Amino acid sequence: MQRLLVLVRHGQSEWNLKNLFTGWKDPDLTELGVEEARAAGRVLKAKGLCFDRAYSSNLARARNTLEIILAEIGQSEIPALGSEALNERDYGELTGLNKDEARRKWGDAQVRLWRRSYDVRPPNGESLKDTVARALPFYCEEILPRLLRGERILIVAHGNSLRALLLVLDQLTPQGVAETELATGTVLLYRLREDSTVEDKEVLKS
Repeated sequence: MQRLLVLVRHGQSEWNLKNLFTGWKDPDLTELGVEEARAAGRVLKAKGLCFDRAYSSNLARARNTLEIILAEIGQSEIPALGSEALNERDYGELTGLNKDEARRKWGDAQVRLWRRSYDVRPPNGESLKDTVARALPFYCEEILPRLLRGERILIVAHGNSLRALLLVLDQLTPQGVAETELATGTVLLYRLREDSTVEDKEVLKS
C-alpha cells in the first residue's frame, strides 16, 4: 500500500510574471509556466510515478498545469476534480496591484505583515489562516481517506493553499508555515504511514 501524495505548485502565470497579487483572479500560464508544468510531468515520469486520482483548484493556472502534467505522464484519463477549497488565498484589495505599488500605497511593513503573517487579513481579503480553514478540511475529508486506502493522489494548487497542507504534513507551526516559500513548478512527494503522518518526503523540483 503506497499512500503516495504529490503536491505541485502551478507553473508561472501571467500575473506572477508581472509581480501582481493574483488571488482568485484567473490569468493563464506564461510560456515559462507551460514549460514548468511539462518539467514537473517529466520529473514524475522519470520517477515512474502514476496516480489514481488528481485534484486542482478551480483556477486556470492550476487546472492547466494539471492537464499538462497528466499528458506528460500519459494519465489524462484518470479522475480529476477541481475545488474552490484549493484556490489561492484571496488578496482582497491587493488583488491586481503590483507588489511594489502596494508597498508605496501602504508601506513596506504593512504589506509584509499582510503577506507573511499567519492571521492578519489584507483589506477585504483572506489571511493564510482563512485559507487553511477551507483547504485543510477538504484535504482531511476528501483526500486523506483515499490516501489511507492506498490511492496515489496528485494535487496541483497554489502557494498558499499548498502551505495550508504543509502545516499538517510537515508539522509546521503557524509562524513556520507563514515563512515557507514554494516556487512555481515545485514538486513535493510524500509517502504516508497508516496513521496519516509522513514517512518520507522528497523535493523533486524546486
